[in-house]
Amino acid sequence: MVALDLFEQLADGPVSLQALARANGLEIEAARRLLDAGAALDLIDRVEGESYALGGLGASLVGDRGLLAMIAHHDMLYRDLADPVALFRNPQHGTELGAFWAYAQKGGGAYHPKPDAQAVARYSALMAASQDMIAEQVLAAYPVHRHQVILDVGGGEGVFLAHVAQKTRDARLILFDLPDVAARARDARSDLVVAQKLSCVGGDFTRDPLPKGADLICFVRILHDHEDAIVERLLAAAYEALPPGGRLLLAEPMADTKGARAMGDAYFGIYLLAMGQGKPRRADRLKAMLATAGFSQIAEKKTAQPMITRLLLARK
Repeated sequence: MVALDLFEQLADGPVSLQALARANGLEIEAARRLLDAGAALDLIDRVEGESYALGGLGASLVGDRGLLAMIAHHDMLYRDLADPVALFRNPQHGTELGAFWAYAQKGGGAYHPKPDAQAVARYSALMAASQDMIAEQVLAAYPVHRHQVILDVGGGEGVFLAHVAQKTRDARLILFDLPDVAARARDARSDLVVAQKLSCVGGDFTRDPLPKGADLICFVRILHDHEDAIVERLLAAAYEALPPGGRLLLAEPMADTKGARAMGDAYFGIYLLAMGQGKPRRADRLKAMLATAGFSQIAEKKTAQPMITRLLLARK
């Protein structure tokens, strides 16, 4: 339905079965079967006269480029699951998702040393498109305006920090990501760079020290993409980079989330397996890893949609 752009076709009101079939190059019966399946999922509503309208869930997708982009890219996951037994037996054997996410490990547990520009553009664009809803939830749960210098590790094209900039007047912002990604962020957020509010720093956080000077370090949808050894190194690096009293903010979907176990344990578990690295972790596991790195006052802040992201805060 996303590939056919059906939700946009229904955005202005009900459309007849015949018109939808014709517009999408489908036989009438095939179109009816697809639309009835959408109705069963509350994506589409059947209305009088063999016409269809947006359902409750379908309406929420209209105009949401982040969700639509995330849904559209799942054709790679479906192809990787064509032989699920083979995937579970040999998850390190090349997958489409592993190739798409150019930073996924290539056997060494670290970022690809030099992803090509097209690969960087593809995964950076997808991450940027899906970041708005995450940023809104995080910033509604935690008052970032109390901080003077905010570092976003693995910050992509700077969507999260652009949201942060709207919440803070005088804070200095630092984005740290692979050099090619940091360069894209510098271009995408040129207004913040020119205003000397944002600095984009290139580096590999699996090997390089984190920039110092921030009193808040953010990991937004980062740790679940990596194995324990890298996560432990990252948390230790964050502890080293923070001043006494500095804070760490960790936001991502977590395993065993009440009411959303299917999202954390099933969906993200399988997705990250196909990607070739990482795993969803329970909140208590992440808290233990933070404590091992030296952090204290570790606490969870409630978010509006914990199935999408949960939020942990810790203090040095």
